[in-house]
Amino acid sequence: MFGDMMGMMNKIKETQQKVEETKERLKTVTIEEKSSDGLLKVTISATREIKNISVAQELMDDKEQLEDYLVLTLNKAISRASEINETELAAVAKDGMPDIPGLDQFK
Repeated sequence: MFGDMMGMMNKIKETQQKVEETKERLKTVTIEEKSSDGLLKVTISATREIKNISVAQELMDDKEQLEDYLVLTLNKAISRASEINETELAAVAKDGMPDIPGLDQFK
C-alpha cells in the first residue's frame, strides 16, 4: 500500500512538471487573428500575451472603426488562445491522473 502511495506521489510530481513545461511551451505558441477584411492583424501567444498588432493605414483615419476592430479581433484572439491553453493543460493533467479505482469515469 505504501509503495502505491509513493508511486502516486511521484506521478503527481511528474504531472506538475509536465504542466509547467507545457505552460512554458505555450508561451512560444502564437495565434494570428485578423479582422474580416484583413486591415487589422493581432498576434497573441497561447498564454494570452499580445505579441504584435498590425494596423492598415486606412484604419488610422477612422478612430471609431479602429477601436471596434481592436476589441473584436483581440477578443477573438484571446478566446482562441484560451481554448488552446485549456486543451493543452487538460491533456497533460488527464495523462498524469493516477490510476485510482473508481476514477476511470473521469478519464
